[in-house]
Amino acid sequence: MEKPVEHSYTSHDIQVLEGLEAVRKRPGMYIGSTSEKGLHHLVWEIVDNSIDEALAGYATEIEISVDPQNIVTVEDNGRGMPVEIHEKTGISTVETIFTVLHAGGKFGGGAYKVSGGLHGVGASVVNALSEWLEVTVYKEGKVFFIRFENGGKAVAPLKQIGTCDPSKHGSLVRFLADATIFTETVAYNHDVLYDRLRQIAFLNKGIKLLFTDERMEDEAKRSHTFLYEGGLKEYIAFLNKNKTPIHEEIIYVEGEQDGIQVEIAMQYNDGYVPNVYSFCNNINTGEGGTHEEGFKLALNRTLNSYAKEAGLLKKTRKGCRATMCAKD
Repeated sequence: MEKPVEHSYTSHDIQVLEGLEAVRKRPGMYIGSTSEKGLHHLVWEIVDNSIDEALAGYATEIEISVDPQNIVTVEDNGRGMPVEIHEKTGISTVETIFTVLHAGGKFGGGAYKVSGGLHGVGASVVNALSEWLEVTVYKEGKVFFIRFENGGKAVAPLKQIGTCDPSKHGSLVRFLADATIFTETVAYNHDVLYDRLRQIAFLNKGIKLLFTDERMEDEAKRSHTFLYEGGLKEYIAFLNKNKTPIHEEIIYVEGEQDGIQVEIAMQYNDGYVPNVYSFCNNINTGEGGTHEEGFKLALNRTLNSYAKEAGLLKKTRKGCRATMCAKD
């Protein structure tokens, strides 16, 4: 038995962290790490909120930009965050979303049927880990604004700062990651942002993502528009562009059962290594899961059943592999 550590253990030794203090104290618990990967996670959390609004059928376009100071801006043309006073917190709903953990429309309230993000804590976590964060809401011809500093504290309550065309609606979030938290780097990797945003556009057909990286001197690399009406089918064509498909037409199915929507696209090629990419609520499940295993099992059973009925198993056939993409 190890020698006990000489330290008191009384009520004075039990810390109670208020508000977002816990996030700043242990950021790795919420975003995985404070390395470059964790830094980019801030962007994904805000973008995921806009994607949720698009999946709900209210947003069609999302603009993402990074300026030379690594300030990130994400704007969508959705309904605009609720601005009224929240009955439980007594503050504006916008401030509640960005300062209260587990406050959002993803907990059975009916706001979102499908949602991604960090378990409903994404916006508040991004706020907590930013040097400052600003939210602008365009709603019913009015413009509302709030700014947070010093670990996610509101500088002043949400207020109306002007008016706009009644046809303009949506939310804009602008933030600067806190260098005292992300000590490794606060500079975003252009290729990481580009690849992920393109993937998100593939996974959400018909939703336009506009990405601008103002740090790029090359004009061709500065602005990009991602819009794929074909969704997963276009994603498969992209993944197979340097391979030789066994069949020209991409297999695509989609359906819904018990409130769960599923999309699958696949195309066999002449390669020897299978590539299966699975996603759940737009989040890549690189480690697999029951959804991916279930798909593989069903596919194998279907092919084996067909092969037996058609007498194909008696013949020797050259094997092939497929590139597949499945999304729940």
